[in-house]
Amino acid sequence: MGQTLKKIFPISQDARSFRNIIPTPAYSFCQLFQFETINHPLLLLSFNNTIRVVNPGQLCYKCCVTTEARKEKLTKVLSRRQPDLHVVLEEVTIAHNASAVARTCEAAGILNLHIISPHPENIVFNEAITTRAEKWLLIHFHQSTAECLSLLKSQGLKVAATTLSSQAVPHTEIDYCQPLALVFGNEAEGVSSDALTLADYQIHIPMVGLVQSLNLSVSAAIILYEAFRQRQTKGWYSERRLPSPEFEQVLKIWLANERPRRPFHEKK
Repeated sequence: MGQTLKKIFPISQDARSFRNIIPTPAYSFCQLFQFETINHPLLLLSFNNTIRVVNPGQLCYKCCVTTEARKEKLTKVLSRRQPDLHVVLEEVTIAHNASAVARTCEAAGILNLHIISPHPENIVFNEAITTRAEKWLLIHFHQSTAECLSLLKSQGLKVAATTLSSQAVPHTEIDYCQPLALVFGNEAEGVSSDALTLADYQIHIPMVGLVQSLNLSVSAAIILYEAFRQRQTKGWYSERRLPSPEFEQVLKIWLANERPRRPFHEKK
C-alpha cells in the first residue's frame, strides 16, 4: 500500500458498517476503483485517516474521512467558482509558466483550465510554484487549437485571444461577464493564427516601456483579475454559479482529493 498501517483486521464488505470504528467524524462518501487481487477483505486504516476497504477480486472501496469543517470550506470555495470563464494555454513549453498560471486560476475562481499540446505528458507542474493549486482545477487536454476553441464556442463561449496585433484592444475594454474563454499563447510566438481566426476578441495589455511584452503568467494574472473585478462587481463571487449536478460531482472529486501529484504524467 505504500503507507504505514495502524490496524489490519477483517471487516464486513458493507462500507456503511465502518462508522463505529472510524476515530473521526463519519466519512463523506465511498468511491469504487480498480485494485490488485487480495484474497481476504481487509480494512486498512492509515495514519492520514484514509480508509481502504479491500474486497476479494479486483475491486476496492476507498472511503475518505472528511470533517464537516473541511466539507463546509470546500463547498464555500466551490460556490465561488466561475464555470463560464475558461483559461486556455496554447502550446506552453515552460512548466514554470503553466504552474504559475494554474495558481492564479485557482486564486481567481477559475474552474476550467485547458491545455493545448500534442504531448501533454511532457508538462509537469512544479508544486513549489502551484502550491498544489492544480488539485482544485478541472484540467482539459486538446490536441489542437481548432479542436479546443471550436468545442468551447459550441458550448456558447466567446473567445478572447491575447496578442500584440494592431487589431487588439486594451484588455479592460471587453466584457468579462459574458461566457468567455481567455487564450494565452506560448512564450516565444504568442497565440497561433488558428487562435486569432477563431477569436471573437483580440486583446492586449497596454505598456509604455521599451519592452513590449510581459511574462505569460504575469499577463494571465493581470487579465484574470480584470475579469475578477468585473464579476465581483456583479456579485458573482457571492452566489453559487455551478448547476447542482455538476456542483455535487466536482465537490466529490475535491473531497476525494484523488488527483495524482503529477497530473500530466500520463498521456491524455
